[in-house]
Amino acid sequence: MHNFFARVLLAALLMIMTGTSQAAPTWWERLFGVSPVAVSHVAERYRVTENDTGVSNQSLDSTFSPSSDYKLGPGDRLSITVFNEKELSLEVRLTDAGTLAYPLLGEIRAQGMTIGKLQEQLTTQLKSGYLVNPQVYVTILEYRQFFVNGEVNKPGGFAYQPGLTVRKAISLAGGFTPRASYTKIFIIHEDDPAGQARSASLDAVLRPGDILTIEQSFF
Repeated sequence: MHNFFARVLLAALLMIMTGTSQAAPTWWERLFGVSPVAVSHVAERYRVTENDTGVSNQSLDSTFSPSSDYKLGPGDRLSITVFNEKELSLEVRLTDAGTLAYPLLGEIRAQGMTIGKLQEQLTTQLKSGYLVNPQVYVTILEYRQFFVNGEVNKPGGFAYQPGLTVRKAISLAGGFTPRASYTKIFIIHEDDPAGQARSASLDAVLRPGDILTIEQSFF
């Protein structure tokens, strides 16, 4: 079946190039009720190119990174690799101050950075008097915790995962207790200076360091 359509498409293209589509109704038009020229115009209209989108089809998957916007903070565990430099490659967990100790460079403050930004900073500093062309790669091995309190079966801290919802967080915490309210759910975001508890639905997305509280139901 695929070979048949491939041959039909090739024949249509040959007719367009040789001008046979300008003649009286062809077998194509009798079979499909539309001329090959019209098919060509529709295909051209909907053909997506790199210039149309700014991104080639080949690179669409590679440009997506779940952790590209993730802001680092205390408790995140990282892998730092410098190509061909074993002494400068290590795994490290950020301190309570959001810093890490790195060979040659000393204490590096990583809190609030993305992994891309930290990678750039390490590369720049290693270039300044240490390595000619350092190739630095930073990945997240383990995200810092978020916390679930209140009417769940296993309250406590859990490793954050990108895209984590309240529903998934409650599942990780063992589910609701029989006394739990399904509507009185509150989140305190780590980056909220006021520490205000905000009402949330089961589909709300959590952030790293968030505190999720499930209150009791009155009924």
